[in-house]
Amino acid sequence: MTTTVQLRRFTHPDLPAIRQTLLDVHADAYADTLNTEFTQRFPWFVDHWGSNPGFTCVIGYDNDEPVGFAYGAPATPGREWWRDAPIQPPADPSTFSVSELMVRPRWRKTGTAKRLHETLLEDRPEALAVLLVNPDHPKVEALYETWGYRRIGNRQPFPDSPNYAIMLRDLRTSG
Repeated sequence: MTTTVQLRRFTHPDLPAIRQTLLDVHADAYADTLNTEFTQRFPWFVDHWGSNPGFTCVIGYDNDEPVGFAYGAPATPGREWWRDAPIQPPADPSTFSVSELMVRPRWRKTGTAKRLHETLLEDRPEALAVLLVNPDHPKVEALYETWGYRRIGNRQPFPDSPNYAIMLRDLRTSG
């Protein structure tokens, strides 16, 4: 029997209540790479992003079972990820950084990822959205392109992280 995934929004004050849910979804979504040092630092990333007062998270639930999430926060002016790319600065540089989007294996290829992503970005006041994607996953990069993103460069935020593709989306013209 198929059920409809219900989406719920959370913000910075909600982090203590949702933190374990995020960790559990991550453990299932990345079960095959949990032994890597970079993947094991995910709790730090949750705490780092969740400490931002503008932190926003959308979690999808199939009944009471969490199936995936998307979260991010407004970028610090002057420190946006896209600034590492060789592009002309936009007229309005306000940017929302999409930090994580993940769906547990059982709910992949159901449209849940797009719903989580679009709900996270709806009604954002920023002009741009930016995310990083591992270029070893060209299908994921191509999917983001269908959602209105374009690749503008590369960035390796940590010495042990991939050299991610920086993808930028104009929130005022796409959606």
